[in-house]
Amino acid sequence: MVGTNRGRVVDQELNDQMQVRRDKLKRWRERGVAYPNDFRRDIEAAELHRRYDQCEAAELDDQAPRVRLGGRLMSRRIMGKASFADLQDGSGRLQLFFSRDDLGEEAYAGFKELDLGDVIGVAGQLFRTKTGELSLRVAQFELLAKALRPLPEKWHGLSDPETRFRQRYVDLIVTEAARRTFRIRSETVAALRSALTADGFIEVETPMMQPIPGGATARPFITHHHALDMTLYLRIAPELYLKRLIVGGLERVFEINRNFRNEGVSTRHNPEFTMLEWYEAYADYAMAMDRCEALIRAAALAALGSTEIQYQGLTIDLGQPFLRLSVTEAVRQHHPDLAQADLRDPQILGDKLHQLGAHCPADWGWGKRLLELFEKTVEARLMQPTFITDYPLEVSPLARRSSEDPELTDRFELFIAGRELANGFSELNDPEDQAARFRAQVAAKDAGDEEAMFFDADYIRALEYGMPPTAGVGLGVDRLVMLLADQASIREVILFPHLRPEQT
Repeated sequence: MVGTNRGRVVDQELNDQMQVRRDKLKRWRERGVAYPNDFRRDIEAAELHRRYDQCEAAELDDQAPRVRLGGRLMSRRIMGKASFADLQDGSGRLQLFFSRDDLGEEAYAGFKELDLGDVIGVAGQLFRTKTGELSLRVAQFELLAKALRPLPEKWHGLSDPETRFRQRYVDLIVTEAARRTFRIRSETVAALRSALTADGFIEVETPMMQPIPGGATARPFITHHHALDMTLYLRIAPELYLKRLIVGGLERVFEINRNFRNEGVSTRHNPEFTMLEWYEAYADYAMAMDRCEALIRAAALAALGSTEIQYQGLTIDLGQPFLRLSVTEAVRQHHPDLAQADLRDPQILGDKLHQLGAHCPADWGWGKRLLELFEKTVEARLMQPTFITDYPLEVSPLARRSSEDPELTDRFELFIAGRELANGFSELNDPEDQAARFRAQVAAKDAGDEEAMFFDADYIRALEYGMPPTAGVGLGVDRLVMLLADQASIREVILFPHLRPEQT
């Protein structure tokens, strides 16, 4: 009951503050100056700091730079006839100086009627205060948009992470770390795109609604197209369409794509997420690993200016060659009691999983059991960049068989900070082998595996025209940004993550 009463008090306080602000807006409307659309700024705060932070006070006075800024009022210190305030725009902040002598009695009174959060336009001359801070002496100002709700410093709600994600617009106003994260995201995506296009790749778009979901083993979202009277699936991956383009002669393609998987939500998973997928003809998975490593370095340099990064208190070196281990080598390093032959013995692997209390259905072969053992006991320990290679055929339905061992595939996954960031392989281009694997996936689906693949007859038809040897990679953009922005939750790097409906 105490919590309920506290909530009512907070709600009433918020309502009271909003009413005061609405009353102020009414007075601005009566003066005919509410929500104008004719103010134009000529510079941003960050550029002013870049140009003038090194100028002495006398030099600024001589230059007398006059500028027009637009932004949000974030703080205010009223001191009788003169006041200071902080203006925040999309690039940063600048201190403002308001004086009754400069503005006149009426305009200065109008300034004091402003509230924190209001969007204003200001014009004036730069100068340096006695304390040495670069500031703008305001000669004119106008209210551009009234903030009817107070910023979070004045009411409860943004201390809750879910509220931050739900009201991302407020989070971005008041949290510099959030703005930094999404600048890092933008710079990361731009760097990935630039590096690929500079190397001869072309960017393409493939369908987001597909008649057959393919390219990954995942549970899809299902919708219905009324005009065509057909079931469609939101894509779980663009892979099979991108490889059709390789068949068609577009030999280097990539897509920065939104994927949708109807699965659980966690700190690592969101139902809607961003992947970079690229495919290169006449390449293999070793070449794909080299490119993946280079792309991640390029993204780190573009976003952070360094390949040595800090993630959750751990120093990670992206500049050194990434370690490469097979699944078998990685498991044996962490389970020295298991011999090489044990890792293909379903019974021994099953017993080991049962000892660990891990999932192990009776119909799993040694490949699935080995991967389960890796995921449960090894994956989280791979802190420095590590490529894990040579995955079992049983868990790699789209990857080419290894020439040295037909029970393995030319496949890798990249792990950094205990988290998978990328999955790639030498593509399976044998249509008969691919058709057989699709049939095995269909059998698994019929047996109850909701994540198993469908049989894609058109993709088999495309392969029958001949696909050159090809390597392909899917890189999780959200997870890469998590790493570079030092964020432990995927929700921190997605502007509008999926949440349960808001309780009202």
